[in-house]
Amino acid sequence: MTIEPDELLTTTRSVRKRLDLTRPVPMELVRECLEIALQAPTGGNRQTWHWIVVTDPDLRKTIGDYYGRSFRAYYESGGSAGSLFQDDPARAATQRRVAESAVYLGEHMGDVPVLVIGCIGVGGGLPPGNQAGLWGSLLPAAWSYMLAARARGLGTAWTTLHLAYESEIAELLGIPADVRQGVLLPTAYYTGETFGPARRQPLGDVLHLDRW
Repeated sequence: MTIEPDELLTTTRSVRKRLDLTRPVPMELVRECLEIALQAPTGGNRQTWHWIVVTDPDLRKTIGDYYGRSFRAYYESGGSAGSLFQDDPARAATQRRVAESAVYLGEHMGDVPVLVIGCIGVGGGLPPGNQAGLWGSLLPAAWSYMLAARARGLGTAWTTLHLAYESEIAELLGIPADVRQGVLLPTAYYTGETFGPARRQPLGDVLHLDRW
């Protein structure tokens, strides 16, 4: 599959309901995506990221159970995607579709064939105050992984809801105390044909030149 850069960047979607839960994902494809991810920028060129690739069915099920528990609490809190922008009918309809797909993933996270957890070493602990410098050394690489996966016919979804049970998952996977998790990327082939650009706010609504 060959995708032009602009198409790749505008059609890499969070895939939830369209993840193929029955088709195995070759580990060599996941490794290719991670090799590309390692070319992302990282503060001071420290490269303190780590990537946990989970394929064991029992481990996936346990992570899926934690994720499902966290998702249900989030959904019942009233702050999930489906409850937003109720005063805008067009946008509310989109939010409902997002919510439906999120519910599906919450119920099936443990069935996704590959779960990739992006982590980063924190040394003596998380820095106080603004942590943008720390997470900015991990999250661009995670996005590069998603782009590389899309280019290879794989779907992914960006989620952090598992972090409500970060310590439990760290113990489950043997992650050291000085390594923190930043993102969970379920990975599978996707069903259907392809993806188009998502509807976004007009640039003019969010662009500020020189001043707010």
